[in-house]
Amino acid sequence: MPKPAVAIVALACLASPGASATGLGDGENEAAQAIVIRGQDGDVLASVPFHGEHFAVSYRNSIYGTLAEERYAVLPDGRYRLVEIAADQLAVLEEYYAVPGAPRRAAESDRREWVVSPDPERPTVLRILSIAATDLGERTVHVPGEPPLELWWLVGDRDPFVVLDIEEKP
Repeated sequence: MPKPAVAIVALACLASPGASATGLGDGENEAAQAIVIRGQDGDVLASVPFHGEHFAVSYRNSIYGTLAEERYAVLPDGRYRLVEIAADQLAVLEEYYAVPGAPRRAAESDRREWVVSPDPERPTVLRILSIAATDLGERTVHVPGEPPLELWWLVGDRDPFVVLDIEEKP
């Protein structure tokens, strides 16, 4: 059974082919930060305005074939802490992630059906989020107030691994 940290590093994010991933705010609401997706060569593939402290990465679980999501809080030092795991199928949370707590039904407005807190005995805190952006995994970055970003559309024939980071906007 994979450990949560392994699953996180293997995540790939998605972007809607028609969605703008570089939209700018209207001045007053413009974000001071952006979630930046870079290819293995360091080239910027996409940039999404980031206004808050939370974002999520969803993906199609390779074992169960259903959607799951890892939700992160951005810490003051720029690292990411896994704060919640969500899934459409209960088994993804109970078996794949093997969390100690009982999953609960998600709020009606949630993208997923079930949610659970990660194992408090094994906190997942990352400085860089490296993600395999393949069409099989359908990885997608979700930033509140912005359209979902499907990452496999960004890599094309390139190496599918991308790096997600939060950067100050110039």
